[in-house]
Amino acid sequence: MSIYVIGDIHGGLKALIQLLNKMEIKDEDQLIFLGDYVDGWSESAQVIQFLRELSEKINCIFIKGNHDAWCETWLKTDYVNPTWYMHGGKETIESYVNFSKEVKEQHLLFFQNMPLYHIDDKNRLFIHAGFTSMHGVEKEVVKETFYYDRTLWEMALSLDKNISQDSELYPNRLKHYSEIFIGHTPTINFNSYEPMNAANVWNVDTGATFYGKLSGMNIDTKDFFQSDVVRTLYPNEMGRNKV
Repeated sequence: MSIYVIGDIHGGLKALIQLLNKMEIKDEDQLIFLGDYVDGWSESAQVIQFLRELSEKINCIFIKGNHDAWCETWLKTDYVNPTWYMHGGKETIESYVNFSKEVKEQHLLFFQNMPLYHIDDKNRLFIHAGFTSMHGVEKEVVKETFYYDRTLWEMALSLDKNISQDSELYPNRLKHYSEIFIGHTPTINFNSYEPMNAANVWNVDTGATFYGKLSGMNIDTKDFFQSDVVRTLYPNEMGRNKV
């Protein structure tokens, strides 16, 4: 069995299908998605439907991202968060035009059942954005931090590469887990179009919602696969490049 972690999809169903085909997933494999399935390209509702059906065939874990939390609120209450609307929510709402009330309710349940993080049997943490507690995710007070925090990644990037994990200088936040896999902060912000590693943190969000690719990585071998640049798959759209 292979375990793969997949970065932020942001409504790019074409990229997701292309990526899974390149990865040649087998029935016994496990897929861990790091969140932000919606908002950006025009197929957000279709992405959710595809993932629901995929999970009936393959062992999948779906971590909740901040965009998913926004969409969940809209599906539950019809409330349109203005910030969400400007950052991909408009496209997500439009993608649901031809979906029935029953299907929308199924999607709402899908969002509601998403965990905020996952820790596997090798003490590897999978989380959308990060956490701030030096005592680990279980001690985090504000749960929304799990899908908004960027300080974990900033800290990992700034850490001296010569400091070992057993050093007193190594941040306590990072010592709790053998490895940490995140999305949320696009690697293209740091001039990388591939997954990035800093300390024991792996960032798999390679900017699919902007001008990057969708990425998936084998968490054991660190081999990674990528779609085409997602905006080339949606040539008549801007995604979130307009923001």
